[in-house]
Amino acid sequence: MKIGLLSDTHGYLDPRLSEIFVGVDEIWHAGDIGTLETAHQLSLLKPLRAVTGNIDGHDIRQQYPKFQIFDCEQISVWITHIGGRPGKYERNILSMLENGPPRLFICGHSHILKVMYDRKYDMLYMNPGAAGQSGLHQTRTVLRFVIEETDIRNLEVIELGKRGLK
Repeated sequence: MKIGLLSDTHGYLDPRLSEIFVGVDEIWHAGDIGTLETAHQLSLLKPLRAVTGNIDGHDIRQQYPKFQIFDCEQISVWITHIGGRPGKYERNILSMLENGPPRLFICGHSHILKVMYDRKYDMLYMNPGAAGQSGLHQTRTVLRFVIEETDIRNLEVIELGKRGLK
């Protein structure tokens, strides 16, 4: 399964996303969607799995959960918005990880692109950075990758350009 992963759109969708995500099977959004219209536009491209973020209002919170925990192929996946990072996970996340970490842990919030293997929890950590215009990030980013049976492979980082430039 080919996945398009983004976070922190804050209500802005780069017009190139329809082209960038044309070959994916699903789009995963790691929170701070911004508006229901943003989620709707993404769901018109491909099936959407999303979580709420700290800026998302009540309307989005009614549609999307705080956590998405599921299996994709033979990979256990956990998506949340505020998760921290390897070595500095949020306290509530840390206790959940200690009770059974997934193979793939995805979060957003920091606006900092980071993909790394966490040896302590034997899992891959992904934060796609921020795809929107709001925040302190300099460059807007999204990820694409493939999950096939027990493998996560073909990771691509796609830069959408500088924040503030369309």
